Amino acid sequence: MNKIILKRNKEESILRFHPWVFSGAIHHIEGSPTEGDVVDVHTADNTFIARGHYQIGSIAVRILSFAPDEIDAAFFHAKLTEAINFRKALGLAERSDNNTYRLVHGEGDNLPGLVIDIYGRTAVMQAHSVGMHRCRQLIANALVDVMHGVIDNVYYKSETTLPFKANLQQADGFIVGGSTDNLAVEYGLRFHVDWLKGQKTGFFVDQRENRRLLEQYSQGRSVLNMFCYTGGFSIYAMRGGARLVHSVDSSAKAIELTNQNVELNFPGDTRHEAFADDAFKYLDRMGHQYDLIILDPPAFAKHRDAIHNAMRGYIKINAKAFEKIRPGGLLFTFSCSQAIDKYNFRNAVFTAAAQSKRNVRILHQLTQPADHPINIYHPEGEYLKGLVLYVG
Repeated sequence: MNKIILKRNKEESILRFHPWVFSGAIHHIEGSPTEGDVVDVHTADNTFIARGHYQIGSIAVRILSFAPDEIDAAFFHAKLTEAINFRKALGLAERSDNNTYRLVHGEGDNLPGLVIDIYGRTAVMQAHSVGMHRCRQLIANALVDVMHGVIDNVYYKSETTLPFKANLQQADGFIVGGSTDNLAVEYGLRFHVDWLKGQKTGFFVDQRENRRLLEQYSQGRSVLNMFCYTGGFSIYAMRGGARLVHSVDSSAKAIELTNQNVELNFPGDTRHEAFADDAFKYLDRMGHQYDLIILDPPAFAKHRDAIHNAMRGYIKINAKAFEKIRPGGLLFTFSCSQAIDKYNFRNAVFTAAAQSKRNVRILHQLTQPADHPINIYHPEGEYLKGLVLYVG
């Protein structure tokens, strides 16, 4: 087994169960591991403390176990069994009105570098590390076994998430089964999931509970869903009794998918209209017709170097919403940028509110749902932030 020997006193975070070893903490490497190999992590005194996947970059090891476990089929079977039992305990799995949820959320499920979302009888698996990529078939086979006939298909969607320097030239596709049925059910609503070309695994599973909250506030309101993607918030607003719903996205493909999903749930319903348009341009042109606005933009900051520009973006778009929303309106505003913490995001929204000189009150502070768990030893896993605001 290849060994990672840490510098003296660099083991404290790992002894506190943080799942990453940073390259700057390494004194030397014994052996010649290639990216994706399993390596053991030792203190400067040569004491074993962890085992994980080696990779090139600032995060040098993603820890799979703090014990010398074999990283084999039995290991993944046990981890996936734990993951599905957790989702059953949450009341998300094995219910007739919901077959859409996240089964594995990386570090939150002690499987760093791996994401698995369930859509009906298809699991969409995504690797964010070479180590998980190399284990993909092992994981897929264990997944089908653990799910006991619930899952027939595993679609591997990692073309855009694997480290580009690894030069793996991975193409997306089914690695178990194959299906053209892309319908998923979320709390009784049906959605076409574009796992072939869509963002993330094809659907924003992480907004499920926030969509349901929006439904409770939608009765009789005029709703604007910015960055609508597949129209999730729009469809929940319609079921909640919204008077009208407008969906906006810069992608014509997203607008097409939104219209398909609206028609799937509310055929012939004239309350909804969708527009392929730039968000900032639409907000500039629109009047004061909306009293419920959703701002759920893509990540403005992919890394810490982009935080300053991201903050300006969040201030600008929220200020425009504060300017245009009707008195007594509700603003659901989000950030999915991991580099922007909840305090930075709240400060950006505060700045936008102050610029607008509106009377703004916080009704809810939102985060990711329970099937996207945050490992208490890995606070970096808290990426989704949201506020529900009453604007006087």
